[in-house]
Amino acid sequence: MADAAGGEVDEVEEVEDTGYKAPEKKSVDEMKNLDADDEALNRWKAQLLAGAEAGAGGPPVVVEKMTVVGADKGKLQGPKNVLSLDLTGDLEQFKDKSKAFTFKEGEDYRIQVDFKVNGEVVSGLKLVNKVKRKGVTVAKTSDMFGSYGPKAETQNAFGQVETVPKGMLARGHYNVTSKFIDDDKTVHLEWHWCFDIKKEW
Repeated sequence: MADAAGGEVDEVEEVEDTGYKAPEKKSVDEMKNLDADDEALNRWKAQLLAGAEAGAGGPPVVVEKMTVVGADKGKLQGPKNVLSLDLTGDLEQFKDKSKAFTFKEGEDYRIQVDFKVNGEVVSGLKLVNKVKRKGVTVAKTSDMFGSYGPKAETQNAFGQVETVPKGMLARGHYNVTSKFIDDDKTVHLEWHWCFDIKKEW
């Protein structure tokens, strides 16, 4: 939630413009045969591709859940309404102001995303958030999660530690647009949610 200049340019382009060049896309079979004599690389590939067969079928990435957790990746200590969004159902409901999550000002937190990868390795997965207050963009963040191979089971990734702004001017209602994207700029899911910053939980 760091301060950022407001503006209506595309948040994906603005946040991710770091000079990073996405690697050339390769199939699971191509990756298995790449640099076969490199032991360290083979260990990494074995870990990345461990569930390639089991993870076949379905969309490339299925985003299942977003959860706000503490800085230590554990449950936040104070809130009664811990934010955990089931992203497999009706996404429109999370725009409802009555469903807003409460942040205590000054609190440290992370965002956790649970997802499944099917069929092929997906590189450069990241979560991009655009935060607005009263229609004005007040923050843009991007959490790079990296590359993930296909698996039958759910995988998860944690964003960087963020600190909720403090002070009377920071308190109020905010709306967030979140996108889960990859190096190819494929948006695997976009959803909208909201939160309130208050002095206490």
